[in-house]
Amino acid sequence: MKPINLKEKYSTFSKQWHPHQIAIVDDMQVLLAKIQGEFVWHSHENEDELFQVLKGTLYMQFRDRTETVHEGEIIVVPKGVEHCPSTRNGEEVQLLLFEKINTAHTGGVEHELTQSHYPKI
Repeated sequence: MKPINLKEKYSTFSKQWHPHQIAIVDDMQVLLAKIQGEFVWHSHENEDELFQVLKGTLYMQFRDRTETVHEGEIIVVPKGVEHCPSTRNGEEVQLLLFEKINTAHTGGVEHELTQSHYPKI
């Protein structure tokens, strides 16, 4: 049981759209990610996802609207809801994600950005 320094953890990787696991809480994992541009439209049939913006502005696209999530804010995407995270104007956004350990990165969608393993840092 030691504090986790998020700035230090972010400095250990540069790859975007590739979450890194920093902790496990029961059957949930805490992930850090750097993102830029648009991701993949997908949903998670049985899992909710929590996104916290630590740096930058996240645009969470849903089929009927886009929600703007600023630094220090969170958004929860309920299970089964199709979504597509994105950024604008070339901005790199730093996220903290909280989701079940068995959550597939892009749900049932296979894409070149899909990750099947999250490195532990």
